[in-house]
Amino acid sequence: MPKLIILRGNAGSGKTSLAHSLQEELGENTLLLSQDLLRRTMLHAHDGFDTPTIPLLLELLNFGFYNCQTTILEGILKSDWYQPVWLRIIDLYGFKNIQAYYYDLPFDETLKRHATRDKANEFGEESLKRWWVEKDYLTDIPETKLGKTISLETAKALILSDLKKS
Repeated sequence: MPKLIILRGNAGSGKTSLAHSLQEELGENTLLLSQDLLRRTMLHAHDGFDTPTIPLLLELLNFGFYNCQTTILEGILKSDWYQPVWLRIIDLYGFKNIQAYYYDLPFDETLKRHATRDKANEFGEESLKRWWVEKDYLTDIPETKLGKTISLETAKALILSDLKKS
């Protein structure tokens, strides 16, 4: 049965780094769907309830389910804006084949992490504050919270362990 890993959280929290590390570890036949890549790079689109990213994500999630052993979905992916995505995920994968994680970090930790990224030159504290949504948990899919003390390697080990159990 195909598996889905969801990585969510505010900008600069570490989602993309973790997603790439997981994909590298899981290897061949692991599809990585990055919200930033789809929305900002491929579609050059706005975000919100009516973003064209949602229909594209729905198609790619179908592809991942039918063609890949593991799909990783990562991004800010605001819980209310992406509600159609969460419902489709539940329909496709059921609850036992979904591993969902949310970087639950305070703003100052996110700011600190963002400062170490290449994107720190693209946008700074003002943008991060404008985009910030505290505790944007999913209501339909249970998420494991990743706190500020968890390292990338520890988060990766946790997720890989959870995958083996499911």
